[in-house]
Amino acid sequence: MPNENLIHPTAIIHATASIDENVMIGPFCIVGANSKIGSGTQLISHVVIGDNTTIGKDNTFYQFASIGEVPQDKKFKSGDFTELHIGDRNTIREYVSINRGTIQDASLTKIGDDNWIMATCHIAHDCIIGSRTIFANGASLAGHAIIEDDVILGGYSMIYQRCRVGEGAITGFSSGIHRDVPPFITAAGYRAEPAGINSEGLRRRGFDADAISATKKAYKILYRQNLQLQEAIDEIKVLAADFPHLQKMVEFLEIDTQRGIVR
Repeated sequence: MPNENLIHPTAIIHATASIDENVMIGPFCIVGANSKIGSGTQLISHVVIGDNTTIGKDNTFYQFASIGEVPQDKKFKSGDFTELHIGDRNTIREYVSINRGTIQDASLTKIGDDNWIMATCHIAHDCIIGSRTIFANGASLAGHAIIEDDVILGGYSMIYQRCRVGEGAITGFSSGIHRDVPPFITAAGYRAEPAGINSEGLRRRGFDADAISATKKAYKILYRQNLQLQEAIDEIKVLAADFPHLQKMVEFLEIDTQRGIVR
């Protein structure tokens, strides 16, 4: 049961919502039907939590965030049951919008743990977000996009529908991501192109100089040796035998997707 001392009297909470007793809900917030909010989460003020939204522990939502609203998809119908799941310890800043899924996909938008999503970002229907990502101001995802763990999206980066951004990758500011970005790669530009590896991100995650050097070699194999994609994958597999993190790149590249990779 919610603790009334932590809920502002102007907040509106649907009778079917489940609120942990340690949730703080500030002025003029709304929580929709069948939604669940875990212990330690805070809604600062004027936050709207839509229907069928499950939120974990110790998240913070700042003013005017719209979380779990119906998707911006003309195929969506009012009777469609779709959901949004958000994990633990996420920070969601002002004016962020995150939509529920659609029945044309898995009916679910999902966000992991420890993400930092800055003001005015948009996450569309059916997106899957990993953990420990950073979305700088204005970064936006079209539907069905996948953002893996430890990704950084530069300010006002735009991710086209069904694109994937691999683990530990980073995008430059105002980049247009119209194809998949492999793990550990930097992608930048209006129609984004590969621009090296995310060396600083690897260092911050504790990778040593040898691992970073091997990642640079994998980048050169993929982008600088004029190899066919399968030839590049085969060479990176050899590197991955000594540097297991590169297996993530191999697995990413071996998935057959609609978009191809930035090249």
